[in-house]
Amino acid sequence: MKRTETAYAKINLALHVRSRREDGYHELETLFAFVDAGDVLSASPAEHDNVTTLGEFAGGIEDPFDNLVAKGLAALPRSQGLAITLEKNLPVAAGLGGGSADAGAVFRIVEALHGLPDDWQERAAKLGADVPACVLSRTHIGRGTGTEQVEVEDDLAGTPVHLVNPRVPLSTGPVFKAWDGKDRGALPEGPARHIAFEGRNDLEAPAISLCPVIADVLDALRCTDPWLVRMSGSGATCFALYDSEAEREAAAERIAADHPDWWQLKGKLR
Repeated sequence: MKRTETAYAKINLALHVRSRREDGYHELETLFAFVDAGDVLSASPAEHDNVTTLGEFAGGIEDPFDNLVAKGLAALPRSQGLAITLEKNLPVAAGLGGGSADAGAVFRIVEALHGLPDDWQERAAKLGADVPACVLSRTHIGRGTGTEQVEVEDDLAGTPVHLVNPRVPLSTGPVFKAWDGKDRGALPEGPARHIAFEGRNDLEAPAISLCPVIADVLDALRCTDPWLVRMSGSGATCFALYDSEAEREAAAERIAADHPDWWQLKGKLR
């Protein structure tokens, strides 16, 4: 039986960095949300696990046999192998959790075909801090390193969203290293829209210091009349939220005309 699953693009509607931990990681509070588009994985039963990667950003994966799709397969016990084709539509090192989203889709594929072990969250967390969130792919709050999941009132489902990336990869490690270490306070309380509007991304300034074009992307999006513009994760992708699809469509047309070399993705929050 063939199964197809979307690896939904992850965005951080807010990302508060509270402290640097002794283990080298950072204590975070973030509002995760997911766009109804992303990479696409197609899986079929096979004698042995194997992964084929294609699509616009397939070249950004250095070793297709050592990516998070292959690692996700290896992390889950099954009675049968899976042959997976990964259509890589999301840019790599872009703040969209692309690899984590791919691993999350693998977990959902295995869940549908074979079921997941009781300790699936621990297995997912070992692959990356965002992977448990990407398995769920729904709006929620993440704490700790992002692996602690807290429910939130989701009043954002269906919100038109537009993603823009200047086609400049930006690795997470250097961005966290450039953070100034100041605790600027906790996430606001309330429903998702309030948290997103009143929150912030503490990695935005350090990311811009390393990749100045992010500021240009943010400025371009602010000129399209959204109700929220912010960078996602550690960048360099930025997003804008709109009250109507017509506003989002007009924004996409304007960005495409002014910056035809930038990557764009239109969608809605799940």
